[in-house]
This record gives sequence, C-alpha cells and structure tokens, in this order.
Amino acid sequence: MACKSGTYLAFFFLLASLAVIITISVIQGHKRVFESRLKYGIVIDSGSSRSTVHLYQWPAEKQNNTGVVSQTLRCMVAGPGISDMLVDNAQDQQSWASIRECMNNITQIIPADQHNSTVLYLGATAGMRLLHSQNETKSNEILRNLQNYLQSLPFNFQNASIMSGKEEGLYGWITVNYLLGNFLERNIWNMWVRPAGGKMVGSMDLGGASTQIAFTLPDPNAQGTDIVQVSLYGYEYNIYTHSFLCYGKNEAEKRVLAALVKNSKNATHVTNPCFNLGYNMTVSAESIFGTECIETPADYDPKQMITLKGSSDNGACSDVVQSIFDVTSCTKNCSFDGVYQPSVGPGDFLAYAGFFYTAQAVELKGISQLDQWNSSTWEFCSWDWPTLKLKKGWITEKYRKSYCYSAHYVQTLLVNGYKFNKDTWKHIDFRKQVHNTSIGWSLGYMLHTSNMIPAEAKLVRLPMANSVFGGLLFLFTALTIVSVMFLIIKAVRACY
Repeated sequence: MACKSGTYLAFFFLLASLAVIITISVIQGHKRVFESRLKYGIVIDSGSSRSTVHLYQWPAEKQNNTGVVSQTLRCMVAGPGISDMLVDNAQDQQSWASIRECMNNITQIIPADQHNSTVLYLGATAGMRLLHSQNETKSNEILRNLQNYLQSLPFNFQNASIMSGKEEGLYGWITVNYLLGNFLERNIWNMWVRPAGGKMVGSMDLGGASTQIAFTLPDPNAQGTDIVQVSLYGYEYNIYTHSFLCYGKNEAEKRVLAALVKNSKNATHVTNPCFNLGYNMTVSAESIFGTECIETPADYDPKQMITLKGSSDNGACSDVVQSIFDVTSCTKNCSFDGVYQPSVGPGDFLAYAGFFYTAQAVELKGISQLDQWNSSTWEFCSWDWPTLKLKKGWITEKYRKSYCYSAHYVQTLLVNGYKFNKDTWKHIDFRKQVHNTSIGWSLGYMLHTSNMIPAEAKLVRLPMANSVFGGLLFLFTALTIVSVMFLIIKAVRACY
C-alpha cells in the first residue's frame, strides 16, 4: 500500500513540476513589459469660450508608429477665450496669471532633463477663426504675444496657430475612438493589438462658435473636400468631417436673438420665446450683432440697449431656431446650408462638449430616445423662471437662461441639420468624459502629432527577476528529475 502511495506521489510531483516549469517559462517569455523613457507633450486648447492646458505622456517606444498617449494633467485657464484679449486689461491680467500658473504646475511635473524634448503646441479654434476674418491684425497680435511667452518656457515650442475646422473635427474623432479603445487593446499576452472588428464611432462637437461632425465612411475610395485619409496604429481610415462656423452654441444664439430683434415691432423691447417666463435681460445691440456671423441692420447702433423678455413659448422658440438653418439648398446627401454629407446611419456617435451639457440640463445625458428629448425640452421650457431656479438651481444663471434655447437648438441641429431620426438618435451617446478623460480635439491632435516623434530603443522588464526565475526553474527541474528517477527505479524493481 505504501509503495503505491509513493508512486502516486511521485507522479503528482512530476506533473506539478512540469506544469510550473511551463507556466513560468510562458509568463517570462511572453508577458513582458516594455519600458522606455516617457515622452511628454503639451497642448493648449484655446477655444472660443476658454483655454485649457493639457499635459500628455506616452512611452518612447511606439505602437505601429503612434504613441500610446495618456492624459496627466488638465488645467483650466481663468477668464474667456483668447479671442477676447486686448479688450479689457484687468481681464487680460487675470488670464495671463492663470496661464502662468498652469504652465508652472506642468513644469514641476515633467522631469527637468526632459523639458527640452517636451513638445508644446497651442491650437486656437473657431473663436480665433472668426476674429481673424474680422480683425486680422488683432488676431495676429494675440497669437504673437502668446508665442513670445511660450517660447520663453523651457520646452520645445512648436507653434501657436489657428486650426481649421476640418482639423478640429478630425482630431475630435481620433480622441473619441482612442478613449473608447477602438484603435488598440491588450491581448492575453499583454501586447497591444487592434480590436476584432475594428468598429469606429462617429463624433460630434458643439463649441461656442462652431460645431463639428466626423465619422468613418464604408467606401475606402470615397473622395471629396470633406473627406480625409488618416493612418493610425498601422491602419488607414477614410473620414468624413465638416465644421460649421457660426453654428456653435453661443454664435447660433446670437443669430436667434438677431432674428427676434429684426422681426420685432419694437426693436428695444423684444419678446424672447426661448427665455423662461419671468426672466428679463437688457443687453447692448453690439453684444448681439457685433460678430462676423450676423449681418448688421441698416439702422444699427452698437450702443443701443435691448430688453429681452422671456415668454416660455416652445413653439415660437422652435420656429425661430429652425429659421437660422437653410435646409432647402439640397435634399439628398447633404446636411444644411448646401453642405455635402453622407448618411449618419446606422453607426454609433458620441456627442460631447456643448451637446453633453445641454443633455445634462434636460437630464438626458447618455443614450436616450428622440421622443424623450422632445418631451424633456418642452417641459424645461414651459417652466417659469422661479420654477426653473428651484428645479435647476445647480446650474449658474449665466448658463441656465440659455438651456431652453440650447435644447431646441441641439434637436434642430441633429434632426433637421445632420438628419438623425428616431432610429439613429438611439445611437447617440451624450458624454463628457471617457475613462476620466475629457473629450476634445487636443488628445487626438497629440496622438496624430506623435507620429512625427522618433521611436527610441526599448528596455525589457521581465515579470520576475532573472535570479528568481532561475531559482524556480532549478528547483522544479530538480524536482522533476527526482520524480522521474524514482519512477524509473520503481519500474525496474517491479520488473525484477
């Protein structure tokens, strides 16, 4: 009996030892972690409403010629966007102090020996695009002042420039799909690979002065002024992207107000159906008409004061919002204002920035139904101002007053403009962040730009130190040999 127990025990140790040897060999050979010096990049997103400084990092050894980039810091600059500089000196001083504070924080995070190799970019968007067309001298001076400051920092400053709307839309699409893990994922060996299926998500951005839409096209040979080809992680993508200047949330609201003023019998006391009943606001004519997006009236007086009185009229609000869209220029394969656009169905879309904040205000962030959006909008807009303050007190007045308009605007833009319907609306996800990272063009810009940064030699870190691996291998190999020898001896004795 004891003899049989010894044999079984030897078999057990033999099999266990072989299993351990195979396991540690596979882990040591395949589950390697590649180490390299981190590279850093700084992108300043100078939007129409505010500026945000982003610090990104990625391993110097890239995956298929594109860095695996992650966000390290996001710093909001106090004050409005840079397009409002050189108007109010006190406001400019506040903005400059905030910019310096952000850059000082970043300087402390990046190792001193890597300051010189850290690239620094500033990208200005629609607010500066408008200012450049209105006052090129002023826009150039603003950029020159920022450039002089950024060049004085210990980083590798590249440029401070005004981005095109097409670039803004493309980089937003890259950000969305990167954060959702549609470009890369880790396999069981801890290696980066392309996810099965290669499904991409469309992106929609709503800023203060412009709005962008971007999505992949099934036809790899499609061509056009709004179609671009981009290579990421070793794969080619055909992207439709278009930016509508003057259709950002703030500029579009000015156009709505301008339409109300022009159509009012009394140009100084105007009923605004998109303001909640009981909310009144007096503004200068310049605050409405002083933009390149609106043609000024013949009797325009920029200092004339206009009182806007809310009426909580959903129907009239919807009508005036729809009036700023030209949806009759074409009827096939287009969005609005005669712009070509392929069908948005049946793919998924992620809507962020102004889209998200509007959805949050009507309590429909995430995925919803079109009917839900319409009913929530009408309920929101039907409240008088005291009721709205009571129900939505967490929204500051500066923004609360405009969310009735915003809700109607988003519905009109998506349905009448981009041609979403009840079926395709269900594929829109209104989100602010993915994996605790804010969505915007800056991360996509960093990803795309990292293609120009040379890869460096990688160092290999094994899961176990060589001494530990060698010791385990020796121990279990010895155990295997002993078990085999014991079984051989038992077999020989059994035969003789």
